[in-house]
Amino acid sequence: MNHIKLTLFFSVFLIVGEVSQAQLRVVISSDFPPLDVVMSGGAADHTSDPDDIQSMVRFLLYTNEFDVEGLVVSSATFANIAKKQNMLDMINLYDKVDENLRKHDPSYQTADELRAVTFQGRSGTWGKSVGNNIGEGKDSEASEAIINIVDKPDSRPVWFSVWGDCSNIAQAIWKVQNTRSAPELKTFLGKIRIYQIAHQDDTIDWLLSNFPDLFIIYSESTFMGIFGGSTDPLGNLAWINSNIRQNHGPLGAVYPTASMGVDGLKEGDTPSFLYLVSAAHGMNNPEDPTLESWGGQFVRSGTTNHWVDGPGPLSISKWKSKYQEEFAKRADWMLDQ
Repeated sequence: MNHIKLTLFFSVFLIVGEVSQAQLRVVISSDFPPLDVVMSGGAADHTSDPDDIQSMVRFLLYTNEFDVEGLVVSSATFANIAKKQNMLDMINLYDKVDENLRKHDPSYQTADELRAVTFQGRSGTWGKSVGNNIGEGKDSEASEAIINIVDKPDSRPVWFSVWGDCSNIAQAIWKVQNTRSAPELKTFLGKIRIYQIAHQDDTIDWLLSNFPDLFIIYSESTFMGIFGGSTDPLGNLAWINSNIRQNHGPLGAVYPTASMGVDGLKEGDTPSFLYLVSAAHGMNNPEDPTLESWGGQFVRSGTTNHWVDGPGPLSISKWKSKYQEEFAKRADWMLDQ
């Protein structure tokens, strides 16, 4: 019996180890606003939640861990405008520090590589209905790019970290469903892994209702475990200023001081890729959301391949000292040392 247990332990260890050694294919879909975004009182096309900028600062410090195959710009909250230039402006700041990052790891992707995989979705989709967001004539540069990415002759699945509405990936799936055979659709869906942050449009309901075998992690509240605030010594503005915003170059400086409802660290979308970061470190197998991870811990929904909130926000906040320590270390790498 002891021999069996030991064999099972090492089998699990080897599986997780293999995940950490092979870079994951990642697509970020963000309701990305202009860099000078305001939460209220500004021009309509500049009004949105700044926390996507916060999350993108952190994500760009992790491009060495992944094969970043897409940066999708979906409709920004409130303004409901999808504008690729917003993401390109962010990449321009990354361009000013990426050479310093590559001194620590040559695997960091170049700014040009990221520009080449930046795609624009449709405007007017955030918070909207299935009928508004997917169907005939609703393809976009982003939805077409998603199809091409999944179709690549690469056996690794594609991990979609969805920070805003789910319309672009839903439209891609809708098109494949309506233009290919059932076996071809099954193959296509089998290569997709989705981590959706909150309910941001009705297409997430459409995916959950129509595709029980599609791998979906649906974080309705677990993501809140990353929130900081004035009373959080690892997520208040003082920590952010000292470790990220001040004296850390132009990419650190653009990190917003606050977001909707939270001063300092909010980053409500960050858990969608911290889940993969901890996997890259060998902590968890991303194919098993029941395992503890920096991006939370989840439970299966019935007999589907859908995973929903389990222990809740604590399953993220318990690791804050670890992922904040690493965030600060990587921010230091942006400096010319």
